[in-house]
Amino acid sequence: MEMGEQHDNVISPAHYTQGGIECIEAIKAAMNAIEYQGYLKGNCMKYLWRWRAKGGVEDLKKARVYLDWLIKTCEVEDA
Repeated sequence: MEMGEQHDNVISPAHYTQGGIECIEAIKAAMNAIEYQGYLKGNCMKYLWRWRAKGGVEDLKKARVYLDWLIKTCEVEDA
């Protein structure tokens, strides 16, 4: 799944889009590649840390989305 493809609570919550801009895209544009990878890693950790206490399976799915994005950034580096 690409960033911004679908509006749902896991991949692209509507409350993270303002003025047609996805929050994740603004964050990515404001960081260099290493900073952005750290941001993605941190979000993976956050959702994995709290999944049992807060968001359940939805938090695991969110962690997967951030992990997929992190993997994609690494694949681009290796290409």
